Amino acid sequence: MNGYLMHKDDIVSRIENDIVMDYSALLPLQLRQGASIEGWLEGRAIDKHRTNSRLLKKVMRITDTSDIATVLKAHAATVTDNYWFKADGEDIAYKDILFNDDSYSDVALFGTFESVSSAEKLDNKNSRSPELTNIGSFEKCWKLHDGKWFMYKRESKEEQFSEIFICKLGQYFGYDMASYEISDDCVITPDFTESKKYDLEPAVAIVGENEDYTYSYKKLQEFSQEIADDFVKLIFMDTLCYNMDRHTNNYGVLRDAETGEIVKLAPNFDNNIALISRGYTKTEVSDSDLLISLWKEFIANNDIKFEKPPLTRETVEKIAYSIDIDVDKKYVNEFVMNRYAKL
Repeated sequence: MNGYLMHKDDIVSRIENDIVMDYSALLPLQLRQGASIEGWLEGRAIDKHRTNSRLLKKVMRITDTSDIATVLKAHAATVTDNYWFKADGEDIAYKDILFNDDSYSDVALFGTFESVSSAEKLDNKNSRSPELTNIGSFEKCWKLHDGKWFMYKRESKEEQFSEIFICKLGQYFGYDMASYEISDDCVITPDFTESKKYDLEPAVAIVGENEDYTYSYKKLQEFSQEIADDFVKLIFMDTLCYNMDRHTNNYGVLRDAETGEIVKLAPNFDNNIALISRGYTKTEVSDSDLLISLWKEFIANNDIKFEKPPLTRETVEKIAYSIDIDVDKKYVNEFVMNRYAKL
């Protein structure tokens, strides 16, 4: 693999024989930490275990379905940052690879006979679809609305409710939350990089696979105390709403796309595997609850002066009943308020 890692129309690094050579300040953090270019590229590929991912590749006539080949089919571009790869001999600019087509969105999202039949009529060689670099394990897609990208994600009604409820609760607290709503029986959320004003860097680029709260907190403190404080709020929300699925690819930081400066923690997103997403259990909270124990250890070990924001049953009820999804909202109220009391 020989060519250039690009950021818009600027060269970030020369790639020779899979090696990252001299580079600019805009180099992705993961590569700056010593990751291989192959590993970085593979991390941008659509999840090959998604059923619709395999179907999508068939429809687009992609025969080499490896992660590297899949990513390079899209020049390694994504909706949420400005990076891409230009191979030696390619006479192209950023405008030539920017996504402008959501024709394959329904194949990626639904994988129905109708969506495949419709996609089969397309000239896929000229398609600039973002689906090949749309990562994550749920069936999802990007769709264009008035020139802006929105992610659609298929979920059960319990997962939909959990995602939207946590969004609204965090907004009530004044926290920076990715916004979610229901459309076409999916949850949808706008691209929060504000049309590539920022580059999203997932936390894996900073902390690797280490999910320890203290380790992550101290690494984020190296950028700013404000970013570290927002991470504390993220973990508080995870603990309050029982999000067991926070990992280093579903939170991160936003970098200024012009300077490469790390500006802030990315909005809190990806909360569908939380709250009632895995069904209803008892609402009582044990003193040995894992997330609450980890939270209390984290706060104590780092001498963090955190005051939980005020919350009442009336507020939780109001938020829950504002969401038009048929779930047990009385249970949600008890569950959240019991965890709040333990915190």
